[in-house]
Amino acid sequence: MSEAHLFAAGVLLAWLAGVRAYLTVFGVGLAGAFGWLDLPPALEAAASPWVLGVSGVLALVEFFADKIPGVDSGWDLLQTLARVPAGAFLAAATLSPDGDLGAGMLATGAGVAFASHALKAGSRLLLNASPEPVSNLAASTTEDVVTVGALSLALVSPWLALALVAAFALPCAVAAWWLWRRLSRRAPQPVRG
Repeated sequence: MSEAHLFAAGVLLAWLAGVRAYLTVFGVGLAGAFGWLDLPPALEAAASPWVLGVSGVLALVEFFADKIPGVDSGWDLLQTLARVPAGAFLAAATLSPDGDLGAGMLATGAGVAFASHALKAGSRLLLNASPEPVSNLAASTTEDVVTVGALSLALVSPWLALALVAAFALPCAVAAWWLWRRLSRRAPQPVRG
């Protein structure tokens, strides 16, 4: 892969880590373990049985925790400590031919992961304000499908996968903003005396 393709893959992995860090690490490790992808030296640890096992179990825990309204927002708050550093590492490690992580790509990965995490956590918090549980379940399932689909597509065309994720994220951000505005108009206004 060219350096431009590796950059696109790194940004894509950082974005996905902001949404589903454990599933992203598991997917990268699985691709490396089965030989679907030649992992850079800094990412080779993701293919180890220990990392695959731990990330697989945590991805399964997250799969169920993320489907329960209220629990998902608590999980998202806790996962801020994992998703942003994971995104920074995945982005920098993807572009590291010798195992050294560049500060610029670490910062880029952290910023991208934080942006996707903030969009995910914020929109889910807004969905939890809704009295019905279907929207939360639909959002969580969509996040799972997008993550797996983007990881699969990244093996073939990282630029296309990145473009599709960006095209998916923009309407989600607009919808979250619209929902926030709608809910803030409905909120009871404080009485001023």
